[in-house]
Amino acid sequence: MILDFHDQRDELFNELHTRPFPVIDTQARISQLAVLHAGEDFERETYRKKAFEHLCALCSRYSINPPAEDASCYYQDFGGFELRWERHTEFSTYTFIHKLASEPFQRTALSLLPVEWLKDLPGKIISGLHLEIEKTPEVLPAVEDLRGYFEGHRLLSCYANDRQAQIWTAYRIHSDHMGRFLIFNDSLNPCQTGRLVRRILELETYRMVALLSFPLARQIAPNVREMDQQLASVIQQITDIENLDDERRLLGELTTLSAKIEQIISDTNYRFSATEAYYRLAMSRLEELREQEVCGLQTLNEFLGRRLTPAYRTCETVREDLDDLSNRIDRASELLRTRVNLTIEEQNQDLLQSLNRRSKMQFRMQQAVEGLSVVAISYYLVGLFKYMAETAKSMGLISNTGLVTGVFVPVAVGVVIFGLHRMKKKINKA
Repeated sequence: MILDFHDQRDELFNELHTRPFPVIDTQARISQLAVLHAGEDFERETYRKKAFEHLCALCSRYSINPPAEDASCYYQDFGGFELRWERHTEFSTYTFIHKLASEPFQRTALSLLPVEWLKDLPGKIISGLHLEIEKTPEVLPAVEDLRGYFEGHRLLSCYANDRQAQIWTAYRIHSDHMGRFLIFNDSLNPCQTGRLVRRILELETYRMVALLSFPLARQIAPNVREMDQQLASVIQQITDIENLDDERRLLGELTTLSAKIEQIISDTNYRFSATEAYYRLAMSRLEELREQEVCGLQTLNEFLGRRLTPAYRTCETVREDLDDLSNRIDRASELLRTRVNLTIEEQNQDLLQSLNRRSKMQFRMQQAVEGLSVVAISYYLVGLFKYMAETAKSMGLISNTGLVTGVFVPVAVGVVIFGLHRMKKKINKA
């Protein structure tokens, strides 16, 4: 090796070859069970361990090598039947393939499995399907005769793969709690038959898993409408706000409503996203069938399009309503916060004006105090000077103390005013 390959290069390259389609001959009987995993991580790991042990028990019963513990798929021939096990994100599929020359649906692939093993299968089965492949007879049976294979239910039918095969089903749960498909193979080779079978099985599984969110959507739809009315009521009250208390009350209601919406979105977002992905996969498998109509009967595309698509649209509508409601609450909250901020700014402006008025009053009082201070200091300073003048008269230095004191009064007042002015100037500068 002289080239430096990425560590995951082989794994990523071989991902294209995982879960290959089966090679199926005509006169085959296929049964598939799709089992949901547990929801929580701990429970999911517990389920994987139980599923692995359960699969190993079947391998041990038939003396077959078991799968690796971390395997995501397992294909093995058990002699009388072939097992194909695949683990997906939310579910695992058990597909059993065998050949029996009998009337359709008289004996199925599940009839060869131990009853105890099927009974103890871990998880909840979301989809169960029997699929029979027959050679196209020279004279096709009448529709009424084919209904006998489906317990008398109304049938759907279509040609697939450019009329190389014909598919019949009732899309009903029969007395054995399983669905049924009957394929008349005209000219498909085993590989083409295997791909057709895989598309039908995946279509049924993805269809069922996609519908998991439909009951959830119907459950939360009334709550969404109720919260929408609450939001409309809050928005109407915004125009009637009188004081800051009303604004705070409405803002509290919006916050509570927003918390409820975000909680619902958090609880349902994964399920609705998964529904979108599974629905697109189901529609993709349906398109790959390349259906053509059979003698005026409903095709699979017509049937599922009329029933599956509205359920999916309901889930999408509820999801969009939740997102729209969340955005509207954000806009209303932003509007209300803006009003609160404006009210607070007005209160702050009034407070500043009050402080300004108070400062002016304090300044005027200060000026009055300064004037009184000049008089008081000058009075005391003249008194001190009078004592000095009387002392000087006693010593014979001056003859008239009143004259000298009177002359000193304006000098004292000027000195006090000059000193206060300089002190005030220094304080202002600091």
